[in-house]
Amino acid sequence: MGIAERKIRQKEEFRASILEAAWLQVLADGWQSLSIRKIADAIEYSIPVIYNHFENKEAILLEFTKEGFQKLADTLQAVKDQHTEPAVQLEAIAYAYWDFAFEHKEYYQLMFGLGIPACDRVNQIAEMKNMTGIMISTIKETILVSANKDADHFLKYHTYLSVLHGLVSIQMIRKDGPPTEENRRVLQDAVSGFIKSILV
Repeated sequence: MGIAERKIRQKEEFRASILEAAWLQVLADGWQSLSIRKIADAIEYSIPVIYNHFENKEAILLEFTKEGFQKLADTLQAVKDQHTEPAVQLEAIAYAYWDFAFEHKEYYQLMFGLGIPACDRVNQIAEMKNMTGIMISTIKETILVSANKDADHFLKYHTYLSVLHGLVSIQMIRKDGPPTEENRRVLQDAVSGFIKSILV
């Protein structure tokens, strides 16, 4: 390995150590506690060294946001690929979204901490666009086999995401433990009603 390659590898490894220290902070104390100073203390480097790799704390948060949306996109694509009927795919995607939110709560809180992302932000983050694209394409496919082929797929997408994100947010805000079977029945009822609204 040459000097240039070694430097690149060292830079990547150090960057990874910064992200790992940041993630451990988040798991211990939540996103609000994250700071450059705490990261520097954890990896025993000076604050300016951190800034050589990340412009600010927001840049670190953006890395985790991208990672979270990529994980969610991969999860949704995987469950979609398990089914051939669009309506069944929509149902499976909804349950996978719900499960992801509570299995990866820290990611989800960062990804959607300020509500549903605005369209301009979706266009700026490829991983987020991938995730929304999976939902939108499945809704389009469901409309194509429905009795209402003139349905507005973009309107339906916003309704779908609002239902899912709304139910997840309500559960997370309540902080009364993990979702129960009753919570999942509410999800099932909402998703079933949404799919029927497309098919009829």
